Amino acid sequence: MAASEHTVLQFTPSSASLSARVHPLVIFNICDCYVRRPDQAERVIGTLLGSVSSDGTVEIRNSYAVPHNESSDQVALDIEYHHNMLASHQKVNPKEVIVGWYSTGLGVTGGFRNGQGTIKAYVSFILSLGDRHLAAQFQEIPLDLCMIEAERVGFDIVKTRTIDKLPNDLEGMEASMERLLALIDDVYKYVDNVVDGHVDPDNSIGRFLSETVSTLPKLSPSALDKLVNNSLQDNLLLLYLSSITRTQLSLAEKLNTAAQIL
Repeated sequence: MAASEHTVLQFTPSSASLSARVHPLVIFNICDCYVRRPDQAERVIGTLLGSVSSDGTVEIRNSYAVPHNESSDQVALDIEYHHNMLASHQKVNPKEVIVGWYSTGLGVTGGFRNGQGTIKAYVSFILSLGDRHLAAQFQEIPLDLCMIEAERVGFDIVKTRTIDKLPNDLEGMEASMERLLALIDDVYKYVDNVVDGHVDPDNSIGRFLSETVSTLPKLSPSALDKLVNNSLQDNLLLLYLSSITRTQLSLAEKLNTAAQIL
């Protein structure tokens, strides 16, 4: 009896174990490239650099835009420019490899809407019928923005459409403290709801809160106030000294210019 041939439709594998972490430098680079894009370009396309850990976490640390020409049915990238930029980056950071690409605008990407970041990460899989490739399917994976508090202040500024001026150090500290107080208030509400029986307890959250509280130093309110005030005074002194230094440098530059003219 002759063997029959079966055509199998191959679907995408699971991406449950994959996740991505993006550093703020990547976001700032992409925003800067989008602002500086050519007038006729509707979006920016580029390469993402970083590393992939053994647990499937993609660490995105850097990026660069790649010039392209786009028509209704295809996109042509400047491959030579891409190779030159990749070689330049790897001379500085040889451990960084290509982990993906990005695109701004419509489609599978997000953007800044209503003051919130809607940046999303996807992995692509080939959907094939037998030996024939039908299409590429994009499947969303978890994305985490990893940044320190100072970087988060800059990220919040990027999300704002219009700003009168950049915040100084004290204003940035005030915004950080307001965000911290809001998070503490959310924790209080969650604990109260668990104690009152309105929310089912989560052991992982409880362990995380316990470990966080145990790392806090045991200080009296007066000692904590003294510590914060001393640190604040040190910061104010540094600001004052830096302001004097800038004034002296500016004065010296003007005197030097005047001496050359005379």
